[in-house]
Amino acid sequence: MRLVSYNVNGIRAAIKRGFLDWLKGVDPDVIALQEVKSTEEQIDLQPLKDMGYGVYWHAAVKKGYSGVATLTKIKPDKVVVGMGLPKYDDEGRVLRLDFGDISFINTYFPSGTTGDVRQAFKYDFLDDVFGFSQDLREERPNLIWSGDYNICHKPIDIHDPISNKKSSGFLPEERQWMDKFTDSGFEDSFRRFHPDVPDKYTWWSYRANSRGKNKGWRIDYHMSTIPLKNRIIQSTILHEAEHSDHCPILIEID
Repeated sequence: MRLVSYNVNGIRAAIKRGFLDWLKGVDPDVIALQEVKSTEEQIDLQPLKDMGYGVYWHAAVKKGYSGVATLTKIKPDKVVVGMGLPKYDDEGRVLRLDFGDISFINTYFPSGTTGDVRQAFKYDFLDDVFGFSQDLREERPNLIWSGDYNICHKPIDIHDPISNKKSSGFLPEERQWMDKFTDSGFEDSFRRFHPDVPDKYTWWSYRANSRGKNKGWRIDYHMSTIPLKNRIIQSTILHEAEHSDHCPILIEID
């Protein structure tokens, strides 16, 4: 079972840049998309259906903003839209699909880069999603929590940890939350397989040729609960995909 997560920064723009051909070539069983910035009605779903994908969507109330979608060739046993908290669900941030004993949660964490109001909203989300994750683990122990977390966890995950130490996405409070999340029983699947490999990023600013210079941040994760540890056999970054300012990440489950 091959699972991909990808912040496409606008699904319609990504399709114009060749996303559909790329998807057909990679052929994941399930792909979680973040920041789709559209509703289902605004794109032609037929090419996805022709590839064998079922489409599940959680759009934001605000047009052209946020939103997540999960495409799957495996029929889910259950689909749960949102967290049950309107302040986040109105922004289309969480979508859960259950496959047998595994729950795959597609999440787009808020960014705090636009100022104090959104940074405070981000902290609220972190508190609430942590509680939500702990409650869900009681019901569904085998969780894969994937998506754009908008946080670099460790200095190895960012190209310049010194100059970015006061930047949203690498603030001490955000990194401490990641410590708490992983200490609670979630594992960063990429670091399990590549514990000390530097310069591996999933997001680059569009400014100053950041991607060409590989001045990036690793802010996209497949976090999995410990009971799944031995069932995950691969975790990698698909850095060649260039339909967005992010690139996709992939895990394979036995």
